[in-house]
Amino acid sequence: MARTGPTSSARRMLLWLVAIFIVCIITVGGGVLTNAASWVPKLGLDLEGGTQMILAPKVEGAGNITAEQLDQAVSIIRQRVDGSGVSEAQIATEGGRNVVVSMPGKPTTEERDLIKASANMNFRPVIQIGQGAAVPVAERLPADKLPKPTAKPINASDPNWVDAALYKEFEATSCVAPITERPTISDPNKPMISCEHDNGVKYILGPVEVPGKWIKTASYGLQQGAQGVTTNQWSVQLTLTQPEGAKAFKEVTQRLHAKYLANPQDPQSQFAIVLDGNVISAPASMAVITDGQSSITGNFTEDSSKSLADKLKFGALPISFEIQSEEQISATLGLQQLEMGMLAGLIGLGLVVVYSLFQYRALGFVTILSLVIAGGITYLAIILLGWSENYRLSLAGVAGIIVSIGQTADSFIVYFERVRDELRDGRGLVAAVENGWLRAKRTILASKAVNILASLVLYFVAVGNVKGFAFTLGLTAVADLIVVFMFTHPTLQLLARTKFFGEGHHFSGLDPVQLGAVPLYRGAGRFRSPQDSLAVAKGKNARAAGEAERRQTIAERRLAAKQAEMVGSRGTGSTASEAGDDAKESN
Repeated sequence: MARTGPTSSARRMLLWLVAIFIVCIITVGGGVLTNAASWVPKLGLDLEGGTQMILAPKVEGAGNITAEQLDQAVSIIRQRVDGSGVSEAQIATEGGRNVVVSMPGKPTTEERDLIKASANMNFRPVIQIGQGAAVPVAERLPADKLPKPTAKPINASDPNWVDAALYKEFEATSCVAPITERPTISDPNKPMISCEHDNGVKYILGPVEVPGKWIKTASYGLQQGAQGVTTNQWSVQLTLTQPEGAKAFKEVTQRLHAKYLANPQDPQSQFAIVLDGNVISAPASMAVITDGQSSITGNFTEDSSKSLADKLKFGALPISFEIQSEEQISATLGLQQLEMGMLAGLIGLGLVVVYSLFQYRALGFVTILSLVIAGGITYLAIILLGWSENYRLSLAGVAGIIVSIGQTADSFIVYFERVRDELRDGRGLVAAVENGWLRAKRTILASKAVNILASLVLYFVAVGNVKGFAFTLGLTAVADLIVVFMFTHPTLQLLARTKFFGEGHHFSGLDPVQLGAVPLYRGAGRFRSPQDSLAVAKGKNARAAGEAERRQTIAERRLAAKQAEMVGSRGTGSTASEAGDDAKESN
C-alpha cells in the first residue's frame, strides 16, 4: 500500500503534463486554421527585417522642439509600441529633429495608427452632434438662419461658442468617405469641429477643460455591477492627477451630469476624448466624479477597451507627429546568424547529452527527455505569446534559450546526485528517490527563484534586445520548474519500481557498487575535490571501502589508526601485554 500513493501521484502528474501539451497544440492549431497564428515563431527586427518610419514632429503653438520633448516622445512611443508585447522595436531620434521607428515585420493598421496618434490628448465638452456626411450645398442653412451668439459663453458647453463661420465649417465637414481632412493641431481655448471615425459621427466641441497631462493612468477590464459582481461588459478605468485633474473633472461632470438628468439624450451631457484632432470616445456623464476615478462604459469589446486605455495612458505628448516616410528594411543580422545561433545551441545540447549518458548511463535518457519536453514547452509558449502578445524572437532571445540549456540540466544533476547520495547511505531506490527529491527540491526552487528574479530585474531595467534575452531566460526557468515537477520526478518514481533500475543494473546509473565513484561535476557549481579524486584512484573494487573510510568521524579514524599500529607491532615482535595496553589506551 505504501507504494500505491506515490505511483498514482506520479501517473496523475504525467497525465496533467500531457493534457497541457494537448491544450497548447490544439490552441495553436486553431489559430493556424483561422490564419491568426503560425507554427513558426514570429521573428524580431534583427532576423526578419521590417518597416522603418520617420516621424516629423510638430509643436503645439509657437516654439521650437527641445531635446527633452523628443526624448519624452521616444519614451512614450516605445511604451506604445511595446504595449502589445515584447516586439523589440528600435526607436531613436535622428538629427535632433525626427524620430525613427523601426518595427519588425509589417505593422498592422492599428499599430501604425497608434504611432501616428501622438498629439496632446485632451477632453472637450460636446456642444452639438451631426450626421457624418457633409450637408449638400443646396440644403445648407442660409446666412439669416445661421447661429448667432447672443451672449459671451459662460462655460465650455455653452452654444454661444457656435458662430456662423464655425457652423458653416460644421456643415461642410464629412466624417465618412470622402472624409474631409482636419487639422491635427487646434487651439485649446477655442471650439473645434471633430470626427469620430469609428462610427462616422461629427461634433462641435467646446474648448479644452481637462488636458491630457492630467491623466495619471488608465486600465481596462470587465465592469463590476452595483453588488460588486463582475459583468460581461468591458470598461475603461481612468485616474486623474490630484488635485488639479480631479478638481477640474468634478466641475465638468457636475455640469454635464445635470444635463444628463434633464435629458439623457442631450449631446451636451457628453464629454469627448480628443486625440490628434479626432474623437476617440464621447461618453455621457452619468455621475459626478469627485475623486478623479472615472469609469468609461459603452459597447466595448476587449480589444476596443484595451485600445482606448492605451491611448489614454500614453496619449499625453507635448508634440504631435506625422509619418514623413515609410519603407521596408532588410534584416540587420539575417537568418544566417539565426542558423549559427541554433547550431551553437545544438552543440551545447549535444555536449549535455554526451555528459548525461556518460555520467548517468540509462538514467541520462531521463535528462534527455526532460530537455526535449522543456524545449517543447518553451517553443509552444513563444508561439502562443507571439499570437496573443505580439512577442517576437530575436537573436538575443535565442541566446537566452541557449544559456538556459545548462541551467536546466543543472536541475536534473542536483536531483540525481541527491538520489545517489541516499543510495550511498544504504537506502533502497524507492526511498532514495523520495528522500532525494525532498532534499533536491529546495535547492532547485532556490536556484530557479534567483534566475527568475534576475530575469525580471533585467527585463524591467533594460530596453531593446536585452529585454528579449531576459524574457526567454525567465521563460525557460519557468519551463524547467514545470518539467522537473511534472515529468522528471514522476518518471523517476515510476522507474524506481522497475526491475532494471530497482535492482541497480550495471548500466542503470544507480548501481550501488558503482556509486563509490564521485562525479566530476555534482551540480550547483560543485566539482570533485582532490580528496574525492584520491578515493576514485583506489580502483573500482576499493570504492565502497574508500567511501566508508571517507565518511568516518575523527574518533573512528584515531581508533582505526591505533588498531593498525597494534597489528604492526605484533608483526615486529611486540608482546601480547603491550598490545593489550595499547588497546586499553585507545579505549
